[in-house]
Amino acid sequence: MDLFLLAARLVLAAVFVVSGLGKLADRPGSRQAMIGFGVPQLFAAPAGILLPLAELATAILLIPLATAWWGGIASLILLLLFVAGISVNLARGRTPDCHCFGQIHSEPIGWPTLARNGVLALIAAFIVVSGSDNAGTSAVGWMGDRTGMEEVGIVFGVIVALLIVAEAWFLLHLMQQNGRLLTRLEVMEEIFANGLPDGAAVPAAPPAPVVGLPVGSQAPAFTLSGLHGETMTLDALRAAGKPTLLIFSDPGCGPCNALLPDIGKWQREDGAKLNIALVSRGSVDANRAKSAEHGLTQVLLQKDREVAQSYLSNGTPGAVVVQPDGTIGSSLAQGAEQIRNLVARTVGRQPVIPVAAANSNRNGSAPRPTPPASRIGNDAPAVTLPDLDGKDFSLEQFRGKDTLLLFWNPGCGFCQRMANDLKEWENNPPNGSPKLLIVSTGTPEANKAMGLRSTTVLDQGFTTGRAFGASGTPSAVLVDARGKIASEVGVGAPAVLALAAGPADAGKRG
Repeated sequence: MDLFLLAARLVLAAVFVVSGLGKLADRPGSRQAMIGFGVPQLFAAPAGILLPLAELATAILLIPLATAWWGGIASLILLLLFVAGISVNLARGRTPDCHCFGQIHSEPIGWPTLARNGVLALIAAFIVVSGSDNAGTSAVGWMGDRTGMEEVGIVFGVIVALLIVAEAWFLLHLMQQNGRLLTRLEVMEEIFANGLPDGAAVPAAPPAPVVGLPVGSQAPAFTLSGLHGETMTLDALRAAGKPTLLIFSDPGCGPCNALLPDIGKWQREDGAKLNIALVSRGSVDANRAKSAEHGLTQVLLQKDREVAQSYLSNGTPGAVVVQPDGTIGSSLAQGAEQIRNLVARTVGRQPVIPVAAANSNRNGSAPRPTPPASRIGNDAPAVTLPDLDGKDFSLEQFRGKDTLLLFWNPGCGFCQRMANDLKEWENNPPNGSPKLLIVSTGTPEANKAMGLRSTTVLDQGFTTGRAFGASGTPSAVLVDARGKIASEVGVGAPAVLALAAGPADAGKRG
């Protein structure tokens, strides 16, 4: 029994050491994880530091026999808090990144995360119920008649050794990530600079991943409240006997707000062929104001993102067609342009040409579409926006350098998933890579919590993104040293990282 108790203490100590160090090594990520779990932004930063310190203190308590029982109690309290937080978020349909081991390992929570923490909680409970006078064999009992100071020194040495092992694990993981990113960027640079070798075939595009729920599968049912207290179900939306388009939106999402005029127009002009419902989140007042501005009907409110998550829509804006028989009728459309094309196909219109708007009017509607390729070589639209400290920043300040404009949203799931790759790029930019200017929506606090070091400016209405022809996040466009557009808009993480490799052939394109 004593050996089992000792093993239990050492297992928990190792877990908390690795977890605490991993979180301290990525404090911005820890802060973002706290926000993801529902901690108010005001308390997210201190909580992101206090939690790993508590984990390290717990690991230290678990090692000496005199404090092992108290370490068991601290372990049980922490693990029960983790279990409660994970359970509440899963019950609400939310899957924020657990950030369990910081940069060493982080993934969206799920039932495996809950099970892992539950097992560790049982191990901690085993130590606690064994009693304060029976915490197992001493981890330092083999030291015999050594003095108190020698025992303290050996315990400290063991803790330092554990820290070194954890740090080595972290560095190995980080180097592997950097190696993968640099390999991808080197291949892209070679292709951009020299093209494909003579006689080489263009690599076949990989099969398109399944986005959203499979077509033909049963659409998840839901019951939501409208802006005026009415209750709406999926069955009620299908009762009209025509396809239903569910658009997942957020009042704080710039690309979503830019799409609202189109949604109002579709509801008015295409209502005979397509039933359109906006599934949003946020307060009634925020959504009611936008609904009145754009003449929207059938605006339904989630508590958070539970309905969007059930349809596997992890970013906004997203949309899917539900057939009259209650089955999924389309892949998930992600971003404004894909949604416009989905509507056009469903009602029998020609697909929309991507918009490259040089200017935007006040209500967010775009000028007449023009092919984006025709804009390469044109002067870039002027950009002057406040940075995260409220100071105006202009694109002109990067004149003389190639610049990558990255259109970003800290609440966008796709942005969150590529954030680590972007941090790796910031730490090890390839030779000739452009300067990075992040044009983001959201609050300064949410953007700072992402942990990106590049200059970030705020554009809550996404007007700059539309001016460059972007329709969603993440997306990017290159501006050369002369201030001229040097690329088409790249949409999604792979395209953004390809542009970040540098405008090796910008002269050919401009």
